[in-house]
Amino acid sequence: MTTRTAIVTGAARGIGAATARRLAADGNAVAVLDRLEDQARETAEAIVADGGRAIAVGVDVTDESAVATAVERVAAELGAPTVLVNNAGILRDNLLFKMSVDDWDSVMDVHLRGAFLVTRAVQAHMVEARWGRIVNLSSISALGNRGQVNYAAAKAGIQGFTKSLAIELGKFGITANAVAPGFIVTDMTKQTAERMGISFEEFLDGVASQTPVPRAGQPDDIAHAVSFFCSEGAGYVSGQVLYVAGGPRA
Repeated sequence: MTTRTAIVTGAARGIGAATARRLAADGNAVAVLDRLEDQARETAEAIVADGGRAIAVGVDVTDESAVATAVERVAAELGAPTVLVNNAGILRDNLLFKMSVDDWDSVMDVHLRGAFLVTRAVQAHMVEARWGRIVNLSSISALGNRGQVNYAAAKAGIQGFTKSLAIELGKFGITANAVAPGFIVTDMTKQTAERMGISFEEFLDGVASQTPVPRAGQPDDIAHAVSFFCSEGAGYVSGQVLYVAGGPRA
């Protein structure tokens, strides 16, 4: 199997960490990018302990120069990156009339500006290699969700971004796809329960009762889907959005 170098953003914990571990298990060298550099290092060290190759890079994906420097470092230390997972994201949930401009801008910057900057920096290596896999994390919230006008708009934007990448980059052997998770058990979703003033167990029970597959999703559920899109065998799948959400909404 050809050894590839993968970059996963927002990979210090949750879905990003699970994805980084899965891509390493698939045989890729993995760069774990995150603002939380200490936690990113823990993810990278776990991969190395399991016999893989990985480095941790602390970076703010909204900072153009920092992104360029990070990608250059990855290329120098692990090899030219030809697999990219844009996972970095934040929540700033609120109802529209309570939402601040900063709440809106912060979410747009991390999800959309971040995905744009990292993809632009990495695509040059993919074009040179005439091979690449880009997977962007969208969300079921792209279909609309109360209290998330910023997040829903950003995640819908990710889908348009993905489809446009597929059109532009396909001739270079580069595919672009999106994975749209439903409810996934992470630190971020635990914070949502706290904001709602209910226990996380109650929150999970409510999610399960409304999901055709009656449970909450796990980070590994998403990592498995990302792994498929990044595989050699997925070379004729591009511009797609895969909802990993336990079934359609009722």
